[in-house]
Amino acid sequence: MSLANGRHYLAIPGPSVMPDRVLAAMHRAAPNIYEGALHDMVNGIVPDLKWLAGTSQNVAIYIGNGHAAWEAAIANMFSRGEKALVCVTGHFGLGWAEAARAMGVEVEVIDFGRNTPVDPGRVEGALRAHPDTKAVLVTHVDTATTVLNDVAAVRRAIDAAGSRALLAVDSIASLGCDVFRMDDWGVDVLVAASQKGLMVPPGLGFVWFSDRAAEVARSSDLRTPTWDWTRRANPRMFHERFGGTAPTHHLFALREALDMLKEEGLDAIWHRHDTLARAVWAAFDAWGADNPQIGLNVADPAHRGRSVTAARFGAPHATAIRRWTEEKAGVTLGIGLGMADPSTPEYHGFLRVAHMGHVNAHMTLGVIGVIEAAMLALDIPHGTGAMRAAAAIVAQGA
Repeated sequence: MSLANGRHYLAIPGPSVMPDRVLAAMHRAAPNIYEGALHDMVNGIVPDLKWLAGTSQNVAIYIGNGHAAWEAAIANMFSRGEKALVCVTGHFGLGWAEAARAMGVEVEVIDFGRNTPVDPGRVEGALRAHPDTKAVLVTHVDTATTVLNDVAAVRRAIDAAGSRALLAVDSIASLGCDVFRMDDWGVDVLVAASQKGLMVPPGLGFVWFSDRAAEVARSSDLRTPTWDWTRRANPRMFHERFGGTAPTHHLFALREALDMLKEEGLDAIWHRHDTLARAVWAAFDAWGADNPQIGLNVADPAHRGRSVTAARFGAPHATAIRRWTEEKAGVTLGIGLGMADPSTPEYHGFLRVAHMGHVNAHMTLGVIGVIEAAMLALDIPHGTGAMRAAAAIVAQGA
């Protein structure tokens, strides 16, 4: 028998849970795309996107996912043959590097592994060795490993090296969840997507860029009409903001999601995500006390993203837990992306628990309880006290 009937909970790191308000906002007839209310609504979305990123500069909206936003950023920053330094802390850092290489950029990768953050000293050294580097690319939180990087420290490393390189950041997994301050941290290019902290269906990519990046982009020979951010950020006609027909119903969803974010406020959003993340971490610490196979991917809490937690249970337990929670309890957990080759037994030892976007205490505590139920049902050894430890974090943070 299964207890999965009822509202299913998708606890994966994107697409995230979509609020009823966002779903309802999309449930309407197609609007007039030539004038009127849609134009007025989008004019309000743009400054709110800048507010979310912590910038007063520029933003371009693309019809596409996070990978599309990667390509847009690459196309505007580089000409063919120019150099990028890519700081990799997981699967998605490698993906951004591969995208740049495929577009004709000369890529140098510094791989910091799957468990540790970027070392600014190594970044500074690489830039001193390659002073012609055009841009440094780094993930704020890699969605696969959940490593959180100190973006401001990377900026300081660029400056200490005397480099003119742009700083480009992937915040796809973190924006609207972890603290992010684009202008204060000296970020030149920031990419994100709609389906995580923004609580909107997949389909919109965003690229924020500094005035300096805009100037640098004027000489790029990789830009095409689709990726060029110039008119998207400063359109003469409404359709230029989207390179054609506007993604109308995604925009209705985005407007509602931004309203919800502004109603809560960034400080409260960041606090909520921090508290719920620490509740998950406390549960894993308790489970792992009597079973060293159970643990978090990132040892230092300061280097963990607040939107998603990567963990290990030992093969084949993680896959068994994921299957049990989905089939028996109606909770879908994330796969251990990039932690091991899917063809190997080790792959089945990793999973991820998302706590991003439209989530609250009872949702997160519920996931913890379901994971513990799975371990009991599957006879997986684990320590006790996880629910009490998680509940204590929630009580303190409320």
